[in-house]
Amino acid sequence: MPSGMHQVEVDLPIHKVWDFVKNMDNWAPLISGYIQHRKFTNRQSLWEFYSDIGIIKKKISLMVTIKEWIEPTKVTFDLKGESGKLSGGGYYLAEAIGKNKTRITGFLDITASGVMVRMVNEVLKSYLPKVTGEMVTAIAVKLEELNRI
Repeated sequence: MPSGMHQVEVDLPIHKVWDFVKNMDNWAPLISGYIQHRKFTNRQSLWEFYSDIGIIKKKISLMVTIKEWIEPTKVTFDLKGESGKLSGGGYYLAEAIGKNKTRITGFLDITASGVMVRMVNEVLKSYLPKVTGEMVTAIAVKLEELNRI
């Protein structure tokens, strides 16, 4: 299963990190290729991205279903492609590693199905670590930007 994981540390207490992350409107636009997202409930939303994954250049719509919100540390979610050809999940994890320091971890796995499954999954193996790293780094940069004194 293609996956990516990335960790960063920010010089902020965990509650400030959670205040930002608990609202997906704050960080969804930071994801590479972001077009828009629409919330249906507080646990389900449709996210649209423009993907440029090797030979795959198209708009992708993913239904994001939040499985759990565990304040102030964890959000887990499932992903399902609107066309049914992509599925997976992931999590966001925050760990206090000091009074004013937090480690943020992002994890994402997505598996393709369909006619070109082998090739698409092979491309996803190199793409997911990159996009996960970009997402977690962008969240950290935005958090630090918003919390400058």
